[in-house]
Amino acid sequence: MDRAPPPLRKWLFMKLLEGKTALIAGVANKRSIAWGIARAFHEHGAKVALTCVQSAVQRVRKLATQIDTDIVVPCDVRDDTAINAAFDQIGTAFGRKLDILVHSIAFARLQDMGGEFIAVDREGWNLALETSAYSLVAMARAARPYMVSAGGGSILTMSFAGGVRVTPSYNMMGIAKAALESAVRYLAYDLGPDKIRVNALSPGPILTSSSMVVDRFDGALDTTRNRAPLLENVTPEDVGNVAVFYASDLSRMITGYPIRIDSGLDILSAGSTAHPRAQEGKTDDG
Repeated sequence: MDRAPPPLRKWLFMKLLEGKTALIAGVANKRSIAWGIARAFHEHGAKVALTCVQSAVQRVRKLATQIDTDIVVPCDVRDDTAINAAFDQIGTAFGRKLDILVHSIAFARLQDMGGEFIAVDREGWNLALETSAYSLVAMARAARPYMVSAGGGSILTMSFAGGVRVTPSYNMMGIAKAALESAVRYLAYDLGPDKIRVNALSPGPILTSSSMVVDRFDGALDTTRNRAPLLENVTPEDVGNVAVFYASDLSRMITGYPIRIDSGLDILSAGSTAHPRAQEGKTDDG
């Protein structure tokens, strides 16, 4: 039987994620997009668990105290046994139920993030696709029974415009993001009858520790700041706020889509130059 949409007035006086459980995979440090999402979820009442690579556990545990959680689980997303063990531990902590999964995981070798894309070898191709795209499928499969027990849920992953258009130097990661967005659509189709929604958040350029290794990334920030309609770069906090909406019941009828969070940059044609009001719109990040 179809569920009735929640009355809007109900949400005007409460936190959007009150009483919900969330697993956020991929927090690396305080500048990461996943951390911006974790903070927003906490502010809206969610109980949050975090997974990260083994080398980041100590750092992430220190961050976790800021969102009142001690659930930090190391997880190698290239190992199905490790994924299942992580979900078993987190599922136990959450009473065998999970409402939200955020997949913020991507990796490619530095040599595959510059120069000519045609130079990528099989090892680089397989590593980027397995870590950045297949990991979403593996984690969604592990999350499914816990979300079914919760009566449904929301799965979010992080994409980028380089998955649909050429972004020089993004190279292998662009291929991985294209695969990731396709996986979102197929997962949304499979999991829809379970009332599990799957969407991708696709932010514009954000200054993070990972983005700093991308060639000409400063130019991408300048382009957004000077050409996008809102004349401002996106922050992890901006992504966190959008993630709250797509994790909440207010977005219960939205699934299978990439959501652009880019100050409007995506609406511009390739030949667009600086916005005539660019100097007027300068903010603290400019």
